[in-house]
Amino acid sequence: MPGKIKVLLIDDEKEFNHFVKLNLENTGEFEVLATEDPIVGIDLARRNPPDLILLDIYMPKLDGTAVAESLLADSLTSNIPIVFLTALVKQGELSKSSTIAGRHYIAKPVTTGDLISQIKVILKK
Repeated sequence: MPGKIKVLLIDDEKEFNHFVKLNLENTGEFEVLATEDPIVGIDLARRNPPDLILLDIYMPKLDGTAVAESLLADSLTSNIPIVFLTALVKQGELSKSSTIAGRHYIAKPVTTGDLISQIKVILKK
């Protein structure tokens, strides 16, 4: 059996992180690291590179685009797919394959099924 998909979730909403982590890990297919602090998220990505990063756009301290730029500039993290999570766009306003700044995004709120489906499409699993 192949290993679990490692996901790093960086979102300042503690409850959102808790439920996404719980729901993904309950499938048995995912290992999820989650943090509300974008600076800690950058460090986690460098120390324990995930298969994919789910990244909120609007956060205090450092917004998601700045986090993405930092990760892209680092050779240790530059090849990790980043998916923006945003409440700026609602589900159904744009197609599921939409991008922001050339990156995939998922509109909040998102169902676990849709999130898993998008992760697998992006990782081609």
